[in-house]
Amino acid sequence: MNDQSGLPVEHIYSGGWEHFVGGGVAAFDCNNDARPDLFAAGGDQSARLFVNQTEALHAIRFDTGALANIPQELLTHVTGAYPIDIDSDGEMDLVVLRVGENVILRGLGNCAFEVGRGALALPPRDAWTAAFAATWETGQILPTLAFGNYVDRNDPDGPFEACDTSELIRPNGSEYPEIETISPGYCALSMQISDWRRAGTPELRISNDRHYYVRGGYEQMFKLSPLIEREDWPHISLWGMGIASHDITGDGLPEVMTTSMGDQLLQFNRGDHFENAPFSIGTYAQRPFIGDDGRPATGWHAEFGDIDNDSRADLFIAKGNVDQMPSNAINDPNNLLMQQSDGTFVEVAAAAGVASVARSRGAALLDLNADGLLDIVVVNRRAPMEIWRNATPETGVWAKIEPKQTGVNPNAVGAWVEVRTGDLVQSVEVTVGGGHAGGKALPLHFGLGNAASAEMRVIWPDQTTTHWQPVKIGALNKIVRD
Repeated sequence: MNDQSGLPVEHIYSGGWEHFVGGGVAAFDCNNDARPDLFAAGGDQSARLFVNQTEALHAIRFDTGALANIPQELLTHVTGAYPIDIDSDGEMDLVVLRVGENVILRGLGNCAFEVGRGALALPPRDAWTAAFAATWETGQILPTLAFGNYVDRNDPDGPFEACDTSELIRPNGSEYPEIETISPGYCALSMQISDWRRAGTPELRISNDRHYYVRGGYEQMFKLSPLIEREDWPHISLWGMGIASHDITGDGLPEVMTTSMGDQLLQFNRGDHFENAPFSIGTYAQRPFIGDDGRPATGWHAEFGDIDNDSRADLFIAKGNVDQMPSNAINDPNNLLMQQSDGTFVEVAAAAGVASVARSRGAALLDLNADGLLDIVVVNRRAPMEIWRNATPETGVWAKIEPKQTGVNPNAVGAWVEVRTGDLVQSVEVTVGGGHAGGKALPLHFGLGNAASAEMRVIWPDQTTTHWQPVKIGALNKIVRD
């Protein structure tokens, strides 16, 4: 890694107690030039759009988008954002999470946006939102949207034990008529909708912050249709901050990493339940690994990605104290955990130069300069946003794969992409959600090690499956559904 701030101006996520959490970044291509652009939350400062002007293989450079059509009051008190093409018009929209009313910004092309109207106008709800997930349910032309709310600011007995309920907004034809309450609420900080059993029935997972629910709360799992909490779900309680999901065992089932204050919990997917990873795997990252502060670490955004393209998914965790919480480490470096051939993980953040001790929040792994290597973007609380260009030497080969559909759900949310090299099959699900207050909508990145050839197929959201077909190595592969 090589530290390189490519932003023309400093961008900071700031604010009082309502912005202790949040600070997400959305990564997507807003002008269809095959370069990832960024929308970063600002807290009590304005959220900003950074349009990628990087020439392939060159230094990373951004222009600051004007967002001229958006009222300034809707760009303040933003906690995060997620890209999703809600109206299936081929232009990416933004679901913007706020302390206040959330808003959908409709993409107009060429990185221009307007405030969503009609089908893209959300039912009014004044809440403190920090989590989001979405998917298309069978037969619907609009996606089902899940919003995770944190503390109820209007509770006179708050903030402790004053968690707000969350909500599911399910479409009725071409509009969103009303809110369906998700209750009980335990101060949600991350949500993910995933077909984690590979059964064709996605479910909603919610990670909750024990610092506020104090007693009785736990990580939740809901069936979507109808919305019912799973009674067989084990009640695990932690200070849940973010969710990351990826198949790291090669069995096609996604493991789940949940960040927290203290232990970061990796769970192996056993098909009908999750099993906590052993401590020896090296992912708990419960204390700072540099410096002399031995207090527990605080994890926020987690994301899997193959940093060195060796065909094994690595793990980045953005770390940072809530603010001045004395029970936890103040100088709390980010983690970059590289997966080894035996399935264990080794910490390399200091050697890679990404062990920032700023109060990190949201992040993204993405290829900013089209060199086939995943770079890292991190939004920090009360400190400038950081970008690290990946300059890892002697990496493996790679491929990017982008499944596309015509009509509804053009980015194939809910599909699985599988890549086969020899006996190894890598499986990645197209999802909207997870992370901490931000996500990405970009082609899927696969490291292929030293493979000379590879094959790919897509299991579409309706479970229709393509034939295996060759992968163009070192290139973007678009698979358009016939």
